[in-house]
Amino acid sequence: MTSFKIASWNINSVRARAAIVERFLKEEGPDVLCLQETKAHNDVFPGELFTRLGYVHHALNGQRMHHGVAILSRLPLAEHDRHDWQDNGEARHIGVRLPGGIRLENVYVPAGGDVPDRTVNPKFGQKLDFLERMTRWSEKLSEPTLIVGDFNVAPLECDVWSHKALLDVVSHTPIEVETLGRLQAAHGWVDLGRRFVPAPQRCYTWWSYRSPDWTKNDRGRRLDHMWASPSLAPQAIAHRVHEPCRAWERPSDHVPLVVELTL
Repeated sequence: MTSFKIASWNINSVRARAAIVERFLKEEGPDVLCLQETKAHNDVFPGELFTRLGYVHHALNGQRMHHGVAILSRLPLAEHDRHDWQDNGEARHIGVRLPGGIRLENVYVPAGGDVPDRTVNPKFGQKLDFLERMTRWSEKLSEPTLIVGDFNVAPLECDVWSHKALLDVVSHTPIEVETLGRLQAAHGWVDLGRRFVPAPQRCYTWWSYRSPDWTKNDRGRRLDHMWASPSLAPQAIAHRVHEPCRAWERPSDHVPLVVELTL
């Protein structure tokens, strides 16, 4: 049986955190790395770092200062796609085809601002509309697909440190949870995180920089996800959240996810 590993990480500036990206790749050795919030236009993306480590295939969708997604791979990548689910040109998606015919989609859903009301906060409306456009796309999918990234929604009550405290906080509001649920139902997506770490077990992927001691307070949220098509999900044989990365030097506020798939 042949298997390969795919990692996903909101790195919050790939150039600022090149050292921990290199450490992660050397320690974990995924075959494919999906990054979100790279904050680097394609012409300044540090591609030489990944090439030196054996990740010679690059699919980039960068933007100066903001957003940006990338797929770095030891495996050949084909058929690069860039969906504008934000409908304003922001670089928030990159998709490729992997060997074996699997589609890999890497997405960075907008955070949505601070106020969960589209009438006073346009960013919140843009987030909901982004997810709706993903839903329409999902309805038409007919091939085995893995979608990974920072969805910026913690859907389950156990996906946050306090359901009651965060009900009115963007990322865990009922309307966001409902909207993400429609997206999941549109293709029958299998949430691999909760397949391997069943609810209500603790499973966080993000801790705010504002917390003076993230380990003591542990006020985390599960904002990062890996979803598989129903036909692909049985090929997932392992899934891990690399929580120790949050304590590395100059960390991202997110940690990497890794899924292992059989071919």
